[in-house]
Amino acid sequence: MAGSTTAERGERQQESSGPPPRPRSRRARLRAIVLLGLALVFLGIPTIWLFYGSDWLRAEHVSVSGTRVLTQAQVEAAAEVPLGKPLISVDTDAIETRLRKKLPRIDAVDVVRSWPRGIDLKVVERTPVLIVQKGGKFVEVDDDGVRFATVSEAPKGVPALELTPSRAGSAAASLRRFGEPRLVRAAVGVARAVPDAVAHETRTVKVRSYDDISLELKDGRTVLWGSGEKGAAKARTLTALMKASPRARYFDVSVPTAPASSLS
Repeated sequence: MAGSTTAERGERQQESSGPPPRPRSRRARLRAIVLLGLALVFLGIPTIWLFYGSDWLRAEHVSVSGTRVLTQAQVEAAAEVPLGKPLISVDTDAIETRLRKKLPRIDAVDVVRSWPRGIDLKVVERTPVLIVQKGGKFVEVDDDGVRFATVSEAPKGVPALELTPSRAGSAAASLRRFGEPRLVRAAVGVARAVPDAVAHETRTVKVRSYDDISLELKDGRTVLWGSGEKGAAKARTLTALMKASPRARYFDVSVPTAPASSLS
């Protein structure tokens, strides 16, 4: 209108210089989302194909480390790694479960994908601290009291466990109260607590009851250890007692604050 005022023209100029209409803004956001989605699709398809469809990232070989008694062939056979499958789809937990079940000698195992084409099996074997003679063979017992393997030859330097609880009196009550597995664990605790110098000379750990555990050394000397409790104190006392009485044949550290030794 020709007669419009200066104020009205100013208002129209402010309106024309304001933000773009809201519908146009929505269309721009929608276009950006669609483009992003297409980009993810085109980038994702090659990635999925690389991991699952290509021959570049497939399980083709197995490596084994950490074994001492077990062979690599034994571990590989028990693991049953699905060679030829995409490496990313290999179930490492299932492999670990199979190894623990089939090879009780394995204490721990770490199953690792070794890109681009391998599976690494890092094994930790159980270490025997005692052996139990069974017929003409020997059962190995680890530091948790687990009987994990039967071998035809006794491992060198591992003392034998003689579990001979009496069926009468206090020894019988001890057997009923604690049970054989706990008595075995008590013997294991003693074998671990014995001083190194004595451990190397120990031939047999004898268990008659929970409170009556003794050691028979290779040279015929005997150590009455008592229960498996206060192992560190008994070890210190035994070391001092043997130094003080080098000709003694019998040592009693069942009460570490009142030890005794004798020539016979």
